[in-house]
Amino acid sequence: MLKGEELKRYSRQIILPEIGITGQEKLKTAKVLIIGAGGLGCPVLQYLAAAGVGEIGIVDDDTVDISNLHRQILYGVNDVGGLKAVLAKEKLGLLNPHTFITAYPVRFTPGNAEDICRGYDLVIDGSDNFGTRYLVNDTCVALNKPLVFGSIFKFEGHVSVFNYQDGPDYRDVFPEAPPADEVPNCADIGVLGVLPGIIGTYMATEAIKIICGIGKTLSGKLMTINALDNSTNIFKIRKQQKQVHTKNTATAAMYHELTMNELTRLLTECPDDIQLIDVRETWEFEDYNIGGINIPLHELKDRAEQLPLDKKLIFCCQTGQRSKMAMQLLKPLYKGEMYSLKNGVI
Repeated sequence: MLKGEELKRYSRQIILPEIGITGQEKLKTAKVLIIGAGGLGCPVLQYLAAAGVGEIGIVDDDTVDISNLHRQILYGVNDVGGLKAVLAKEKLGLLNPHTFITAYPVRFTPGNAEDICRGYDLVIDGSDNFGTRYLVNDTCVALNKPLVFGSIFKFEGHVSVFNYQDGPDYRDVFPEAPPADEVPNCADIGVLGVLPGIIGTYMATEAIKIICGIGKTLSGKLMTINALDNSTNIFKIRKQQKQVHTKNTATAAMYHELTMNELTRLLTECPDDIQLIDVRETWEFEDYNIGGINIPLHELKDRAEQLPLDKKLIFCCQTGQRSKMAMQLLKPLYKGEMYSLKNGVI
């Protein structure tokens, strides 16, 4: 039951027919866990607390660094050195005292993942590394929890909903993680400060839709947003047949991959038998490439008829993730051999 002060606080939201009193009460009884209180976690936490989510858990063992402040707008200069999870709890308490917040200033690990997630209805992944993303996904699959996912890279962000109403999970898009030492991070490549705010608000929106049971979610879809050229694309995700896995076991690879050495050998021995396709954006290709033709991922399905049927297609991108998506997109349309360049062109 909503109190009088809550009715006034959420009045602009309650008057929406899709939300109403019923939707607001669903928000009040919802329990949401956010993994990561950094660039993505900050806007997610602020908007969900402001929206009236009744219980929020925050998992993050990191401390605030001054280099975080251009994008992690929940913190200020006086917070440098403090634990993000603890600071976030304090600040969100000032934003909305009706939201009960639990801080977990610990690393999310296989040893504590299920215990932390078990008491929540919905999990949101705002982490910044592949190891945690796979652990979050596999834990949600094991516990049958819906997962809202977001990620950022330079000027581009991804948003999706996984493991919701028997929909696909993260491994249906990215079956295996690249080696940790071969994946660039924000410290190495940079990130536009406002980008996590854009992606984080989309993530919060998906969470609200799931909780209230309204609208259409991004389950079975991956949305990409490029802030540099204002392009937005939505790719369909298919649930793959794969081995049952838990957070501690590996899953079988769903794609053919080539190493850079294998690609070099093919280009030397039989260059006429293969077609290298770079699926990065045009500006990325122009900045640096290893040859081949450039077909941005969002144009691939529309240009599928241009692809040669008598050659092996080898897709490449920055890290090897978009090239895997390229094969998945073309699977229903292309019957020839397809490969992804492992770990990308970096």
